[in-house]
Amino acid sequence: MLFVMKKTIALLMLLGCILSMQAQKKQVTSVNPQPSVPKVVKLYTTAENSDLRLTQTETLSFVDLAQPVETQICVFVDPTKKFQTLFGIGGALTDASAETFYKLPKDKQDEVLRAYYDKEDGIGYTLARTNINSCDFSSGSYTYVEDNDKDLKTFSIQHDLQYKVPLIKRAITAASNHLTLFVSPWSPPAWMKDNNDMLHGGKLKPEYAQSWANYFVKFIKTYEVNGIPIWGLSVQNEPMAKQKWESCLFTAADEANFVKKYLGPTLKKAQLGEKKIIVWDHNRDLLYQQASEILNDKEAAQYIWGVGFHWYESWSGSEPMFENVRRVNESFPDKNLMFTEGCNEKFKLDSVYSWRLGERYGKAMINDFNNGTVGWTDWNILLDENGGPNHVQNMCYAPIHADTRTGKLIYTNSFYYIGHFSKFIHPGAKRISSSSSRSSLITTAFQNPDGKIVVVVMNSGDKKIPYFLWMAKKAAPTVSMPHSITTLVVE
Repeated sequence: MLFVMKKTIALLMLLGCILSMQAQKKQVTSVNPQPSVPKVVKLYTTAENSDLRLTQTETLSFVDLAQPVETQICVFVDPTKKFQTLFGIGGALTDASAETFYKLPKDKQDEVLRAYYDKEDGIGYTLARTNINSCDFSSGSYTYVEDNDKDLKTFSIQHDLQYKVPLIKRAITAASNHLTLFVSPWSPPAWMKDNNDMLHGGKLKPEYAQSWANYFVKFIKTYEVNGIPIWGLSVQNEPMAKQKWESCLFTAADEANFVKKYLGPTLKKAQLGEKKIIVWDHNRDLLYQQASEILNDKEAAQYIWGVGFHWYESWSGSEPMFENVRRVNESFPDKNLMFTEGCNEKFKLDSVYSWRLGERYGKAMINDFNNGTVGWTDWNILLDENGGPNHVQNMCYAPIHADTRTGKLIYTNSFYYIGHFSKFIHPGAKRISSSSSRSSLITTAFQNPDGKIVVVVMNSGDKKIPYFLWMAKKAAPTVSMPHSITTLVVE
């Protein structure tokens, strides 16, 4: 009898061990799920010296390839390794864009809106930025209050109601009400600054810090009364640049101080505490120093959603400082990184079809996303045949130019390069691991909320490159054309 009992107990213990091991195996499987076997891949291509512009070029099928060899060029994608969530991709709705837009005939206006905001016929922008007060891409300097009105009793957005507000509202409608807007000031009114000038830098006078914080509240509430929801705001556009246009200087300490003592508490008191605050909003060169000083100030950091950055540190031909984006992402993983402005400068009408315009975008977007960026915002969505209007002659390129003399729209290839991301990668997508076995191909990849995988591959070289898209021991062969960008949608 005792022997039987001992045997029964031993069997029960063995059964318990088996069940425990099965449970542990289930947990491991759920933590590290094996990638599902990919099915087919649809390719969309834009390439120099061709008529391919976001054109579906082929459909690929996968074959077995358990272990690639050195001679087989591959883009490797691992959907089990997930990173940041995409917030959105879009461009700025400035005075210049709005003024140019309303010089176009109605059918061309509709075409611009469809091109940017339609998810099927366009490139599906979901993110936008606009200016508080005037910026360089305005026809002249302006504010919303009369001089020395510290209490902001004269606050009015009458200026914006002519062009900018109507354009923003039409863009929101064209995007089926899925357009996230953030706002940025280039300068406070001149009388609030120590140089008494909206241009040429200068600093905010301490005695007007509260009035300037109140100004943000007035702007947000007035825009929202006029049917334009505001998601967030940056504290100051390019705070370390003394420009010939509207500008205002803030050190990192200045910005942290303004956020924690004035802007953050004022938004909260006005029941606008949910509005997201973005700091820095300037180039990648000082990005880490500024972010670290501001975000290490815990009183300031509690109000801050993320850090914005531009790309103009590479204007002289130097390499973009993508590593600085990664450093901020590594050091402050609880904060978000947003590309808030970029464009190609020094406009020349005879260069609107230059291929370098788009390749700058492709390289920047791939590297910024791979280093942790959650949102990417181009500068003006539309400019005229002169690269403006701009009241200080700082003429630049936009993805679309309008020849206001003829009503013709000019699509630069940067429009298509941006579209290779914005059209296919949707808000809520998770970046997944992707890598290339050759430096001549650069890549990033995301998995959309619907489960589809989107891989972007760019070739900025002069030679075509045969390669495999490799996932879960399966590979799909294709060819990257010279000076091309391709989006591969895995279904």
